[in-house]
Amino acid sequence: MTIPTQIPTESTSTANPNTQVRVWDRFIRAFHWTLAAAFMTAFIVEDDLLNVHVNAGYLVFILIAVRIIWGVIGSEYARFSDFVRQPREIMAYLKAALMHQTPRYLGHNPAGGAMVIVMLLTLTATALSGMALYGATEFAGPLAGMMSGASEATGEAIEEVHEFFANFTLALVFFHLAGVAFSSLSHRENLIGAMITGFKRSAK
Repeated sequence: MTIPTQIPTESTSTANPNTQVRVWDRFIRAFHWTLAAAFMTAFIVEDDLLNVHVNAGYLVFILIAVRIIWGVIGSEYARFSDFVRQPREIMAYLKAALMHQTPRYLGHNPAGGAMVIVMLLTLTATALSGMALYGATEFAGPLAGMMSGASEATGEAIEEVHEFFANFTLALVFFHLAGVAFSSLSHRENLIGAMITGFKRSAK
């Protein structure tokens, strides 16, 4: 596994603080904003615009599938090997955060990497349960055949599961935004801007 890239303290004495380095490739940036738009669209419209809700859900599922592939073959900071950390590393980072002593990472920090994995899992669960619900109640979609003959009680149970994961994912979004704000303030850099341009400063 590739050792996660962390900005060493020594770099401050040799690196130009204004030097920019590309961290997030085009796919990652497009994936990030498209996924956010697709999830929020599906969450907001719910059943009022069922076709929009369903198509947004399909888009979420497709994006996740492609992201998983890109996590293996993509650019350096997009690969899972760069940001998937052991639980003890994540806990150590969170402990350092409470003491305002977090080191800076060019890619995802340990907490951010953990958030990526958890959100990929919850979004997958949301999309799959949504497809199962669509098949059970509307007799349509890729899981319609599997869900044919499902009882009303089964449909209601699947609906509860779908709503749970959708709401849980929304809660994670707020935690994610809080983490972005914390890291931006701690290291005095615009992480939202970096996800738009792809560039971050190289020096600490």
